[in-house]
Amino acid sequence: MSEPEIATKAPESDAAEAFPVPGDSQAQSGASMGEHCTTDRPSTGQKATGEMTKFKDVDVYISKPADYPHSPSKLLLLLTGGTGVKSINNQLQADMYANQGFVVVMPDQFSGDPASSTTTAVEENLSLIEQVKLKAAETVKSFMIDMWLARHTPEKVLPIIHTVLDSAKDEYADAVANGGGIYAAGYCFGAKYVILLAGEHPDTAIHGQQPKDEEAGMVSKGPLIKAGAIAHATLVTRGDLLALKAPVTMACVGMLKVSAETDSS
Repeated sequence: MSEPEIATKAPESDAAEAFPVPGDSQAQSGASMGEHCTTDRPSTGQKATGEMTKFKDVDVYISKPADYPHSPSKLLLLLTGGTGVKSINNQLQADMYANQGFVVVMPDQFSGDPASSTTTAVEENLSLIEQVKLKAAETVKSFMIDMWLARHTPEKVLPIIHTVLDSAKDEYADAVANGGGIYAAGYCFGAKYVILLAGEHPDTAIHGQQPKDEEAGMVSKGPLIKAGAIAHATLVTRGDLLALKAPVTMACVGMLKVSAETDSS
């Protein structure tokens, strides 16, 4: 029996279908993200200390150490869950990394369309659903999230990340040089993209260029980050993990065995 394609999943996605390897047009179908990825927890009242700016046409939250650039820092790409770059909690998380000596670049992966706006719309209209069971309301919310996921596929998200990486390497070249490369951290939705950036892939969408050699065919390139850390990754496939080349620390609810051996069954 072949191993399932899904490599990590949250408890609420136990019933979700397995995902094919990257490149399959159905790779983003049949999944659901939980409340932790789509709804902000109440704010503690703290104020973010970074600032919103733009790298080309992408909104980016930037947080820097208090003494930067007078002391050496490293560059960290922070990729959020579905709540997105405007979430005060995500901004506070970026500030915490900055306090540890990182120049933090947190991009809007969703082009102004975070998952939280989708679930909020459902919650604000719960009065229309109050006559049915709560489970039915949750089914509606899950459907809305699946629709949101269909709008934010790797083909849409990766070019945004490449734009930000290219600009960050120019803007904070000192931090990149000091760290010997770019570091990345990701949660939930964003975690998959940390894994992709840490891998070696022939897929042109991941690298934003044509890795084509006329004699050798497709040439694998990567990784694009020095090291990464992820928590509660969603939509990660076995193929994503097998492609890893840079070290990545993973905090996962569950992890299936990943074998590099070819399935002979």
